[in-house]
Amino acid sequence: MIKLIGIVVVAVGFALRLNTLLVVVLAAIVTGLVAGFSFHEIMRLAGQYFIDNRFMVLPVILMVPVVGVLERHGLQERVASLMRQSRAATAGRVLWFYQALREVTSMVGLSVGNHAAMVRPLVAPMAEGAADVEARPGAAHGAAATIRAHAAASENVGNFFADDIFVAVGALLLIKGFFDAVGVEVALRDIQLWSLPTALWAMAVGWWRYRVLDRRLARTAREPGRVVDSPK
Repeated sequence: MIKLIGIVVVAVGFALRLNTLLVVVLAAIVTGLVAGFSFHEIMRLAGQYFIDNRFMVLPVILMVPVVGVLERHGLQERVASLMRQSRAATAGRVLWFYQALREVTSMVGLSVGNHAAMVRPLVAPMAEGAADVEARPGAAHGAAATIRAHAAASENVGNFFADDIFVAVGALLLIKGFFDAVGVEVALRDIQLWSLPTALWAMAVGWWRYRVLDRRLARTAREPGRVVDSPK
């Protein structure tokens, strides 16, 4: 059990709101030391795994400066302005549409983005623009923080609950491998069929949550002193 000390390190680090990368690296080092590896061996393995998987890391490394350049030239402001001009757009509708899009694409093994490529530069500013956060005196910060939290959740929920349906996705093969390891015979088609209702339920719950979000944002627009809280 002592070899699971890395989980404790991660939990404590996140609870103290320390730097995420620092906490994860520290947890890995502590886990390796407890498992009997020397510090030199831990660093060697980390470097080796990075080299072996560099083709998976490369798109992320290239994406960050591209998104940075787009943001520097007003990407967030532009998409927010477009949403403010739309009468039908609301923060909840924008976020639910993105979650639904994320689920549908995950079902067929496609990826339309992630937090760095879609949520931060596009989805969150679009939702904030639809809610016209800047026009909320005294409540803009709270409304923006709540919308950003829901935007991050739309990415996580949309991807997580729908990526067990397409056989080429690693999550489905991981589940199959787990059942095989413990001696439970299950077909990939059965896992897919049982994953579909979960994905649909997540989409329905998301629709409800975003409607609640829109109602809360509407109340703060009428009552400037009210603070926007996340729906329970």
